[in-house]
Amino acid sequence: MVSSEEAAAIALLKRAVELDTSNRYTEAVVCYKEGIQIFLTVVQGLQDKTKKARYREKASEYLERCENLDAKIRKDKEAGKFHEHIKIQAGSAGHGYETLFGRFLDDDVTSIEVDDPYIRAHHQIVNFLRCCELFVKKCSKLKEIKLKTSYDENNKMDQESKLAELRKSLEKRNTSLLVEYSSTLHDREIRLNTGWIIKIGRGLDIFRAPEGKIVLGYFDLDLRPCLETTVDIFYKTER
Repeated sequence: MVSSEEAAAIALLKRAVELDTSNRYTEAVVCYKEGIQIFLTVVQGLQDKTKKARYREKASEYLERCENLDAKIRKDKEAGKFHEHIKIQAGSAGHGYETLFGRFLDDDVTSIEVDDPYIRAHHQIVNFLRCCELFVKKCSKLKEIKLKTSYDENNKMDQESKLAELRKSLEKRNTSLLVEYSSTLHDREIRLNTGWIIKIGRGLDIFRAPEGKIVLGYFDLDLRPCLETTVDIFYKTER
């Protein structure tokens, strides 16, 4: 009988292999590390010596692959050749902001720039708010967030008011929000001072509208179906 921990480890490692095969290496490394950690805990508690030896061998294989991937990522970063491509299918779920780029947010991140021409309508500003919540939660030394967007010509005052309210809220966390408006902005990307660049084809507005107000996915974006788009992740050694 498989324990809940064993099942969790197997699921994570299976997902790691799937991501690895799809060249989604940074995601694969996260799943490998989490899966291996749980897997080794399971191995320690096994009484069956044959199964224990087999599981240790498998854990070693996964660990070796994880270390090789880590080395490849570092090498590609140093050479300025890192590029990870993710295609999000229409109607698919499991693509919340933390899933897409949360692994790049850590204590080394002190400044984040967000370029997105469509932080205008209420739901778009809420999406940006969700991102800011994630930034603050994951980046303990975050000092500033810079947003470049375009004006909502039909409702400038409401747009400015909501972003001003967010600015005041971020100030309580010792993080400044600087907003710049551009009428020519087209590109959509998130840039971290650590060198990571996340380009999302549709910007932050990649989710379908929820089908109701009390439905799964209303708050948890990992459960919300997406629109079709692509995500490209790069690393630049010099910013």
